[in-house]
Amino acid sequence: MTTPPARVTVTGLDDCLTLDPARPLYVCHVRGPLTLSVVSIAWLQAIGDRARTALESRHLSDAESAQARQLPLPKRRLEWLAGRLALKHGVCAYQRRHFDARTGTRDVHISAVADGLRAGRPWVDFPVEVGLSHSVDFAVAACGPRAVGIDVERTRRMPPMLTELLTRTPGAAKGTESVGVRAMPLSLRWACKEAVLKHFGFGLRVDPQEVELTGWRPDGRFSWRAGPGLRRHVSQGDGARFDSWAREVDGYSVALVWR
Repeated sequence: MTTPPARVTVTGLDDCLTLDPARPLYVCHVRGPLTLSVVSIAWLQAIGDRARTALESRHLSDAESAQARQLPLPKRRLEWLAGRLALKHGVCAYQRRHFDARTGTRDVHISAVADGLRAGRPWVDFPVEVGLSHSVDFAVAACGPRAVGIDVERTRRMPPMLTELLTRTPGAAKGTESVGVRAMPLSLRWACKEAVLKHFGFGLRVDPQEVELTGWRPDGRFSWRAGPGLRRHVSQGDGARFDSWAREVDGYSVALVWR
């Protein structure tokens, strides 16, 4: 792996985001303007059923509590609850910061696009766009004035097939990647590709190879361009029109894409 240029700390991002499994909830405001909300799945698992039920009663609507009870797998229910809490607390914090509005978590109703290429994309009934990602011990939500894509991946060794996918660009000569991209850990490359696709609401319904990473700067910004398959679905496939950030944080790869 190539050594990247000397890292440049980005105030409000590098000195803000932290992933601590012992910390139940962490909220920070970063450039964009974005609000990030982190909920520890590990903490939710450790507190036991009675405490989790109390949390659900405090923060979920009756309909959401009923939906949670219908999830048969404990792991899936924990992830779902963590995601709901991250989104709700993120929206409340964003509303408070930018509109001086005091919003209760039970008043934040979360829906998802029902069908089509963007099926599953979360949205809320407030003037804010949201994104969500889960990985192992955490659910992380991002809130902003326009569409935002976020992906969080546990940093790990990639299997050979995925390594090939992340290091090969269709139609590009071998070894033509920029120095910055060659220096990116594979988990971070994957997070960047997913964050781009999630920004548009597609997730993995579009092939990640349709996102070509073209650069990664010392301040964490990364550049990309859309392949022909992605350009069929979006009119703005030039990554230069977007803001972005990608870093390894506390053993995880985190990527953000927003306008």
